[in-house]
Amino acid sequence: MTDAIRREPGASWLSVIWSARHDPAARILNIDLLTVLIVLLLPWSTSGVAIAAVLWLVALIPTIEPRALLRSLLRPIAALPIALFALALVGTLWSDASWGARLHAVSPTAKLLLLPLLFYHFERSPRGLWVFIAFLASCTLLMVVSWAVAFEPDLTLKDDATMRGIFVKNYIAQSHEFALCAVALAYPIMMAVRAGRTRLAALLAVIAFSLLANMVFVVVSRTALVTIPVMLAVFALLHLKWRTTIFAASAAILLAGMVWNVSPDLRATGNKFLADWQQTTVQSNPSGVGSRLEFWQKSLRFIAEAPVIGHGTGSTRGLFEKAAAGQVGFRAEVVANPHNQTLAVAIQWGVFGIVVLLALWWKHLTLFRGEGLAAWIGLLVIVQNIFTSLFNSHLFDFHEGWIYVLGVGVAGGMVLGAKRDTEPVASLPS
Repeated sequence: MTDAIRREPGASWLSVIWSARHDPAARILNIDLLTVLIVLLLPWSTSGVAIAAVLWLVALIPTIEPRALLRSLLRPIAALPIALFALALVGTLWSDASWGARLHAVSPTAKLLLLPLLFYHFERSPRGLWVFIAFLASCTLLMVVSWAVAFEPDLTLKDDATMRGIFVKNYIAQSHEFALCAVALAYPIMMAVRAGRTRLAALLAVIAFSLLANMVFVVVSRTALVTIPVMLAVFALLHLKWRTTIFAASAAILLAGMVWNVSPDLRATGNKFLADWQQTTVQSNPSGVGSRLEFWQKSLRFIAEAPVIGHGTGSTRGLFEKAAAGQVGFRAEVVANPHNQTLAVAIQWGVFGIVVLLALWWKHLTLFRGEGLAAWIGLLVIVQNIFTSLFNSHLFDFHEGWIYVLGVGVAGGMVLGAKRDTEPVASLPS
């Protein structure tokens, strides 16, 4: 690729990529760059991610070695995402929903098919770290823009901007990104301090605290408020000594109390839990918390009606429509998503779906049992997804689902590549 640039100094990047089509190393680099492009776009654009993902697949296909890919697909970590997609596809056969609704419900699971391909590619690529640096840089830029929009709301690109500090997408997606990046930085900060790289540690700490400050003083989702302490606890249990953990927890509680007193936005978000509950139970009006409890109760009844194979792909909305007949207030709400990942799976595919989902999470968790930055990032992405999926269907949602696919796929490939490189080579018989 470098030779091509030297021969044609004025050539565009597209012509350079095309001229490198016969160079295996350049092909791998192109796929890495496209992965970087996807994560750069993820905090900003939905259509951009979809287009870049298609280009990524087109670039990957010529580099595939069939036998190596087949061996990779036989691993449970790769087979289980495929199994969940296959279950969604087969589940269309016994669903009562329209075919349009069935196929629409299959599409959120399709992105899981990229997980095995990401494992395969980044097991052989040495540039997985580029992807995480790019995502951190993109989220940091979004954080700066969020501060600007908080002070000048007219800068937003959203037509119905009801929350301050949101430039694109929504506050749930933004909080998900900022929380993940802020907590993920704890590990490299710790390692930089231990290595005596104080400037790098200080830079990363500034970025982490800036992301948290944005969540405290601009906007934060309630899901992030619940999951950040869990993620920090996971870091403390894995990487800190008990005395340090107790000290850090005490300091964090003290700091949280101080922040709670000085941030009216944070108090308003926290108080909304109780306000939502009262709005639903007293006034019978829909609310975030109260409506979710109603969705979950109805979902359990739906699951009890078809516990083994579920009601089929795309059946959720129709079931809520039947349950809402003759009801008023929050009980008359109709949704296609029960706002819980396990319930969303169980309604459609019953016990079979629950087994595949839990096995997927478990196998991916066990992949990241070791030490290192890739293992920490992969573990954190899964932990965040599991706990946020108590209140949302984040594995199926576009933004959060792509974070899972890219985070686990790239980090998993890096971990697999590191294990392969450290495995002893069997000596040939003399």
